[in-house]
Amino acid sequence: MAENLGLEAKQLTDMFGDTVQALRMNYYPPCQQADKVVGISPHSDPIALTLLTETNNVQGLQIRKNGMWVPVHAIPGTFIINIGDMLEIWSNGKYKSIEHRVVVNPDRELLSVAAFHAPNEDSIIGPLPDLVKKEGAKYKSIDLSNYYKLNNTLQGKKHANEMKLVSATN
Repeated sequence: MAENLGLEAKQLTDMFGDTVQALRMNYYPPCQQADKVVGISPHSDPIALTLLTETNNVQGLQIRKNGMWVPVHAIPGTFIINIGDMLEIWSNGKYKSIEHRVVVNPDRELLSVAAFHAPNEDSIIGPLPDLVKKEGAKYKSIDLSNYYKLNNTLQGKKHANEMKLVSATN
C-alpha cells in the first residue's frame, strides 16, 4: 500500500508499532423475515484496516456501490480486507473506505470473525505530508483520541465525512 502511494513502507508500518487490535466474533441467527431486519447497519469502519472472514460460507456482507447494495461472495478460507476511514484520510482520498452492512439469512445462521487494526495511540489522523504536496489536503488532521470522539455510532461514512475539508472535492 505504501509503495502504491509513493511512500516508504516504514512510514505506514511505524504507525502500527504498539497498536491496539480488536477481534470480534459475529453471530447472526436465521430470520424468516430477513427483509425486515438488518444484521449490522450501514457504515464504514472508522479504523485503518479490517480483516474479515465468513466462517460458515453463508453470504451476508453487502457493499454500497453506485447507490446500490451489492452482495460480497467470499471465497471459502480467504479474508476480505476492508479499507477503513483512517486509511482513506491518511491517503488523502486515494484509497476509499467502503460503506457496508450485513443482512441476515432467512434459513441459515451467519458466522464471521473481524479483526480491526488501528494505529498507535499517539497517531495523528490526517493526510500524510508527502501526499498533500501536489493536490493539497482534502481532510483535516486530528489526534487519535479526538478522532474517536467524532462519533461512536455505525452511521454511513461518518468519520471520513466529518474529516473532509469543505473545499475538498472527491
